[in-house]
Amino acid sequence: MSSAIMDTYKRLPVAFESGSGAWLTDTNGKCYLDALAGIAVCGLGHAHPAVEQALVRQAGKLIHTSNLYQVPLQEQLATKLCNLSGLDKVFFCNSGAEANEAAIKICRRYAHAHGNHSPRIIVMEGGFHGRTLATLTATGNKKIKVGFEPLVEGFLQIPYNNIAALEQACNSHADVVAVMLEPVQGEGGVVIPEPGYLKQVADICASRGLLLVLDEVQTGMCRTGKWFAFQHEGVLPDVMSLSKSLGNGVPIGACLAKDHVAAPMTPGSHGTTFGGNPLAASAALAVVNFLEQNRMDIRAAELGKRILDGFRKSLNGQQGIKQIRGYGLMTGIELEQNCADLVQVALEHGLLINVTADKVIRLLPPLIISDTEADQIVGMVSTLIKDFLKD
Repeated sequence: MSSAIMDTYKRLPVAFESGSGAWLTDTNGKCYLDALAGIAVCGLGHAHPAVEQALVRQAGKLIHTSNLYQVPLQEQLATKLCNLSGLDKVFFCNSGAEANEAAIKICRRYAHAHGNHSPRIIVMEGGFHGRTLATLTATGNKKIKVGFEPLVEGFLQIPYNNIAALEQACNSHADVVAVMLEPVQGEGGVVIPEPGYLKQVADICASRGLLLVLDEVQTGMCRTGKWFAFQHEGVLPDVMSLSKSLGNGVPIGACLAKDHVAAPMTPGSHGTTFGGNPLAASAALAVVNFLEQNRMDIRAAELGKRILDGFRKSLNGQQGIKQIRGYGLMTGIELEQNCADLVQVALEHGLLINVTADKVIRLLPPLIISDTEADQIVGMVSTLIKDFLKD
């Protein structure tokens, strides 16, 4: 059957009808354990009562007015996020790409306000920041850039987790205004830098007067065992992007910044029609309140350790595995060969996983999974890997 949908996704042969917690049910009634959470979006799982109630309540009152007017729920959410992060100002949008686009514009506006009229932003190989033209250029994946040239000027790409490369780039280019990176590279294959790397990057930025921009679209909202991944190393970025699990599936993004960095962003310098509207803000507030009240940062750290320890025990000595790594509820199992076919195999066994960077099985389960469900994920994925490597 032909489809009216543009062919930009390689979709799996399944459609879901309903969900509850960490489980989804397809249109044929088959159940699946969701170890991907909509690519780190549904941190509270599916059909979470707090989000459902917030949406129903708000939809019956007011969905949208636009940012021409004050939006009290947006103000409440901004205050919450600033208190949790230590940053001062928030711009709300609709996605992670838009949050990163805003971050890039903030850096450029800040540079121009300080006399740098051709600013460069240092970005990382293997990074992923979105698919708009600017965020695509900032992304360190050559494959997804093909056919979209000419790309946006003003970016300088260096190796990730390499302080010497960062210092060299800073020494070679006087027009650098910022360093933009993910604390953990998600799309790049759950790539975790060496301990202390982020702190060193922050120190270099501080000593040179550069802005530190952290893309926490995938790592934020308790996923790594802290509210934000930068908190593991006691640093504070100048600019931070959020999205994905902020709305638990309701589209919302946020770009946070320190006061003096946000100051050049005056009325008319940036905007969005839908960003932070009452419906999206109500969903995000419900998410933040639940995470805060239930200390889900601590729970994510506990679950992440349980899963990582489980895999290391279950797959100990297994040939064909290059590395097992995890950071809170971000787990990557890197094989020595391409394993993209495992996504389909897992689907047939009632499990949703992802393979990124061709060889890395990526697991991003909801933060609300039980110990039993965490053990199920370990058991099912371990069996799939062993069977795959046996062939």
